[in-house]
Amino acid sequence: MQFEVWAPQADRVTLHCDGATHALERDPRRAGWWAGEAAAEDGTRYGFAVDDGPVLPDPRSRRQPDGPDGLSAVVDHGRYAWRAAGPGRGLPGAVLYELHVGTYTAEGTLDAAAERLDHLVELGVTHVELMPLCPFPGRHGWGYEGVSLWAVHEPYGGPESLKRFVDRAHELGLGVVLDVVHNHLGPSGNYLPAFGPYFTETHHTPWGSAVNLDAPGSDEVRAYLLGSALAWLRDYRVDGLRLDAVHALCDTRACHFLEELSAAVAALAAESGRPLFLVGESDLNDPRVITARAEHGLGLDAQWNDDFHHALHTALTGESQGYYADFARDPFAALAKTLTSGFFHDGTYSSFRGRHHGRPLDRARVAGHRLLGYTQTHDQVGNRAQGDRLSATLSPGLLACAATLTLTAPFTPMLFMGEEWAAGTPWQFFTDHTDPDLAEAVRRGRRREFAAHGWAEEDVPDPQDPATRRRSCLDWSEPEREPHARVLAWYRRLIALRREQPDLTDPDLADTKVAYDAAARWLAFRRGDVRVAVNLGKEPAAIPLGTGRAEVLAAWDTVTAPDADGVLRVPAESCVVLTQP
Repeated sequence: MQFEVWAPQADRVTLHCDGATHALERDPRRAGWWAGEAAAEDGTRYGFAVDDGPVLPDPRSRRQPDGPDGLSAVVDHGRYAWRAAGPGRGLPGAVLYELHVGTYTAEGTLDAAAERLDHLVELGVTHVELMPLCPFPGRHGWGYEGVSLWAVHEPYGGPESLKRFVDRAHELGLGVVLDVVHNHLGPSGNYLPAFGPYFTETHHTPWGSAVNLDAPGSDEVRAYLLGSALAWLRDYRVDGLRLDAVHALCDTRACHFLEELSAAVAALAAESGRPLFLVGESDLNDPRVITARAEHGLGLDAQWNDDFHHALHTALTGESQGYYADFARDPFAALAKTLTSGFFHDGTYSSFRGRHHGRPLDRARVAGHRLLGYTQTHDQVGNRAQGDRLSATLSPGLLACAATLTLTAPFTPMLFMGEEWAAGTPWQFFTDHTDPDLAEAVRRGRRREFAAHGWAEEDVPDPQDPATRRRSCLDWSEPEREPHARVLAWYRRLIALRREQPDLTDPDLADTKVAYDAAARWLAFRRGDVRVAVNLGKEPAAIPLGTGRAEVLAAWDTVTAPDADGVLRVPAESCVVLTQP
């Protein structure tokens, strides 16, 4: 079997394979690459030593059976016999469901999660978005400190388990999206610097030195990241990738890394006949991120839209700290703006940033499905001091209103696991660092961060305490009980309406018309023949919809059609969806 590794600054590289040592030779065709042959098969353990240093895992390791610090293992992807066939599912018309493998079930494995996919089919979502799966130290964590960007975290089940999960999802008609992190690697178990200039001091990120996308040696670093991304789509048949914090990808080259990645994914989609797609998490509010490459954009298919979340969150909760401040000044106006224009900050002043931020979307050119809308995400729940969900403080009626706005808005909706039944379990920040100094630094840093916002240290969960992860696991007995069962039924009905009413998946952002009364706390909007009304107030609301015959399609509480004057009466903390040709 051929082994190869990029180590451009090395004078000597040896392969340690199955107990034997082999000297590698420079590859005359590729500068900085070393290659050699050794007997190996699926499961064979191996590693590389640079200039007689310690034996380290392969930067392109497909499997780390003993974790990030152990030897790599050969993976023969041809051994797996795929069952499901078909072209896959694209993004337009999708409903995504963000899922963390380690807490979706108490077992915390991909196989256990696969056994719960029937629930998502009944819910009606189209795609499962898996949080990062790359290996990280310990057993439990969020996954954003992963290393070995071509491998699957072994405690989740390793490579074969991911293939079984994807296969099962596809058999059930579900697409699979994988969250990948290219902007940094974890602080522990990251051996890439021993091999080459994978990082640069030219730029810095919140997590330290930036990944080298534009300094000397960056051609190979970009190829490394591109190869990893394509491997998930090709070897594991994942349908799309969610790209973490693309605003932290520091790249000054004429062709941005994201544009290069977009082109590579498009080429693989054409070759495979599958509608592969990329979704970015971007804090830039820059339409170029989701503008086609042919129109001088970066070519991503969609991006997360935090502005919609912030506007909705402030309207529901009244919170105004931090980045919520600008939205909280007039949350209903902020909601109306995001529903019709996509971004709230589109060149406006951001008090949180202390500067103007964003630029407008051209609604005639940007389809609504290119923005993801959501009420909750792993970030917006887990980065709260106690990981409290909206269900911890809001009534079922207000949760139903939030679901209605998210699932009928002109965006691609995304749910966070457990949201659909108003889960009573929190989702907290947890780690399992094996380095005691790093574990203590994370613990202290977390408590220091929230102490600045008035939290007592004892009220901030210890990330390293196994109980913190256990508290965050979903309780699968809840959907059978009230009020969870009623909330779940409402989510199912709303998702079904998206299939039944073509206006709800119309990509035309300019077609959305909004009216609201901030004092009475109601908001209504129209998309084609569909009318949506939510009353966030504690008193019934009289909402003028205009004359004309209207039919109630779904209502949280009993609601009759508008009266002869076109006034719709909506109970307190309730919502309704109608059709009015």
